Amino acid sequence: MRVLIALDKFKGALAAPEACAVVAEVLRRERPGWELDSAPLADGGDGFCRILTAAAGGVLRTEQASGTLFLTERGPERSSVAIGWLELERLPVRARARLALDAGARRLAIVEMAAVNGLAQVPPAQRDVWQSSSRGTGELIARAAASGADAVLLGVGGSATSDLGLGALSALGLRFEDAAGAALDPPLPSIWHQIARIRGEPHALPPLRIACDVQNPLLGPHGAAAVYGPQKGLTPEQLPRFELEAERLARLLCQHLGCDESALEQPGAGAAGGIGFGLAVGAGAQLVAGFELVCDWLELLARSERADLVITGEGRFDATSLAGKGPGTLAREAARAGKGCAIFAGSIALDLAARAALPAAVELIAISPPELPLAAALSATAENLARAVEVWLEQVAS
Repeated sequence: MRVLIALDKFKGALAAPEACAVVAEVLRRERPGWELDSAPLADGGDGFCRILTAAAGGVLRTEQASGTLFLTERGPERSSVAIGWLELERLPVRARARLALDAGARRLAIVEMAAVNGLAQVPPAQRDVWQSSSRGTGELIARAAASGADAVLLGVGGSATSDLGLGALSALGLRFEDAAGAALDPPLPSIWHQIARIRGEPHALPPLRIACDVQNPLLGPHGAAAVYGPQKGLTPEQLPRFELEAERLARLLCQHLGCDESALEQPGAGAAGGIGFGLAVGAGAQLVAGFELVCDWLELLARSERADLVITGEGRFDATSLAGKGPGTLAREAARAGKGCAIFAGSIALDLAARAALPAAVELIAISPPELPLAAALSATAENLARAVEVWLEQVAS
């Protein structure tokens, strides 16, 4: 029996490589004759840099960058963050094609926003979009460019900011000023009302690609703040004021850079609190379908075809898992190819219509006892996952 083990992260509990390792350990013990192939998944968020760099035989180099919260005059805590470096020729042909880079590009740098300005870096009680900046992400992009990258790939999943990417742009050469000409750095949402003008031009950068599956526009009921703001500390009462200021700053940025304001409506402009918009307008970034890139990068479909059984999963399996995310997509492809497939999830939240959209041959297993409080479930994720796999194996012919 050939098994592809391809799990995503169990957020707040297990990174994707750790989740795959838990499953592999159980299978080696219970089914020693099975042939295992482990492929941890990434979606642009936590683990994106390490997983893709390792898969391409690259190296990680640690840099210092600004954290998310600017709560005092001292600024944020500095974070040690890894940038991935690899040779583009090491990538599968289809993955290179998705990046759409010039033939002369050789060195690719991978930056992970979640590692420097991500939700996991900010305790829930401290999350505050008004005081949060993407400046650290811009610092890493600038460092990659200065270190000789021919292109930069940015993963933006799991972000903690909603500053339109203005913080990142402040690290890339733009200057935000009040009416008297004083610099406002970084341009936090809490001081957006003071920004009267933007000066300067972005630094020269190599091609920038953003791995993202989000299609939200920048503003409106499906925009960055309305959809993702609440998990970052934005309250419903604050949303109207936040939207008004965001629109004003977005239009001001377009005017300064001579960009058409239709950029506000582009699918993906609302990615990561609007950094999809800010970096597209200010740095010429192009969006790349995140999971499709990862799928080609890891050669998942070919590895799935060689397998008899696919085991995947993530922390929460819900309707969004069936809308382009890794485990849902992989499960559908496996079922389409006639492979057995099991999905293990910390929790499952599918209505009848969503469950009907999943092929009947796909097994869906919740690993946490329903009565277990969330905090306890998170701390016991590894044990619960291992036990769930053991119970499932008892029903699978050896």
